[in-house]
Amino acid sequence: MTTSEDNLGFLNINSGLYKTRISTGFKNRKAYKPADPKLILSFIPGTIIEILVKVGQSVKKGDDLMILDAMKMKNRLKCSMDGKVKKITVENGTRVPKGIVLIELE
Repeated sequence: MTTSEDNLGFLNINSGLYKTRISTGFKNRKAYKPADPKLILSFIPGTIIEILVKVGQSVKKGDDLMILDAMKMKNRLKCSMDGKVKKITVENGTRVPKGIVLIELE
C-alpha cells in the first residue's frame, strides 16, 4: 500500500519550488541531454539521395553535407559547426528513420 506522501516531490519552475504529486512515468523519464553539435541527425524520415562531403574533409558552419529526400522534398542538411568529417554512417540510397546519426564531426 502506498500513501499519497510516497508520490510527493518538488519541481523547480522558474526558480520557484513547488511540492506536487510525481507520477512513476515522470520519475523514470529519460533525463534531458542537450544535442551534440558534432552529430548530424536526420530530422525527418527519408532517403539519402546525395552525400556532398567525404571523410576527412574540412567543413564550415552552414556548409551543405547531404541531401535527404522526404515526401518528394529535397532537404539540404547543413553543418552546425566548423570541423572535419570524422565518419559518414550512411550511403546514397539509404532509407533513414528520424533521429539517426548520419555524420559525425571532429
